[in-house]
Amino acid sequence: MDRPTLSSWIERYESAWRTPGTAVLDELFTDDATYSPAPFDETITGRAGIAEFWDAERDGPDEDFTLSAEPVAVEGETGVSRVEVTYAGPPIRRYRDLWIVTLAPDGRCTNFEEWPFFPGRPRIAT
Repeated sequence: MDRPTLSSWIERYESAWRTPGTAVLDELFTDDATYSPAPFDETITGRAGIAEFWDAERDGPDEDFTLSAEPVAVEGETGVSRVEVTYAGPPIRRYRDLWIVTLAPDGRCTNFEEWPFFPGRPRIAT
């Protein structure tokens, strides 16, 4: 993997989020991919589970949001990107995120891990 490959995968991810249904996930994730929506959340295993998660998490393909991403590291088949997402709302929701993405030789993701951070939330456990 290199930074352009990671950027391209993220662009495809965003496009898939904006596409009706989840069939497009076949192009993004391997059959046995894992997806961790947050460091301490249960990891989702398999594309079918990821599809179910997507259906539950998004309002639909017409959600009004912006996404910006900046790859910050690449090592072997794994890349890390700083991501910022803003949902138009109401209410407006914004968060910053680190995405850790591991790609198979065919360009599909085998492991996806998010580390989301939300404004106004403490950075330490209270």
